[in-house]
Amino acid sequence: MPIISLQNLWKSFDRRQVLQDMSIDVEQGESLVIVGGSGTGKSVTLKHIIGLLKPDKGRVVIDGQDLATLKEVELNQFRRRFGMSFQEGALFDSMSVFENIAFPLRRHTKMTEKEIRERVHECLEDVHLHNVVRKRPSELSGGMRRRVGFARAISLKPEILLFDEPTTGLDPVISDVIAELIEEMDVKLGTTTVTITHDMKVAFKIADRVAMLYQGHIIEQGTPEEFQRSKNPIVEQFIEGRAQGPLTDD
Repeated sequence: MPIISLQNLWKSFDRRQVLQDMSIDVEQGESLVIVGGSGTGKSVTLKHIIGLLKPDKGRVVIDGQDLATLKEVELNQFRRRFGMSFQEGALFDSMSVFENIAFPLRRHTKMTEKEIRERVHECLEDVHLHNVVRKRPSELSGGMRRRVGFARAISLKPEILLFDEPTTGLDPVISDVIAELIEEMDVKLGTTTVTITHDMKVAFKIADRVAMLYQGHIIEQGTPEEFQRSKNPIVEQFIEGRAQGPLTDD
């Protein structure tokens, strides 16, 4: 049984159809990367996985549990199995790095302050950050903010990690550093990982499987090698970043 199963999802906003009969499964321990252009529904897909959005039609089943059957209190408890890193870190600017990472620990556990302090330092160690606990997000580089976001995402020792555009706005070198870190965390923590991105270099580096979302549904999926050999003209244009092709013919 897949740990994540999105089954025939439909979702619209103000009569704009975002997901159309979209289905995909993710196996335990797999790293799935979903690619696609802006506005194709990638972030909407992630929000369905974590239960922040409910489909108009279709089912979201996580480890055999249909999220639609959970009450809000049960859903909040269920979300502790996830760690999510939002675009650009989404850190609290008014808090220090330490307070940002400690926030979910204080909110969702009964850990002592000593235990919280130890866990925060463990998480920072996992993302290779040192001597930043007292700094504010505004004092950090974009790549460092991303890594603090990762540290917060893993603080509750989740089974499933979700990354929303982890390299947006970063230069190619730092993007590669972030991709290597995601790879390392995936192996070390043994999590199931779903990443959405439009950065194909990052996608091919961290994925066990790449899937392309287009017009609300998955049009192609496979290993990075299989994906790169695709003869689908939409996939080919997206990988190559060409101006001419079916993606821009409209």
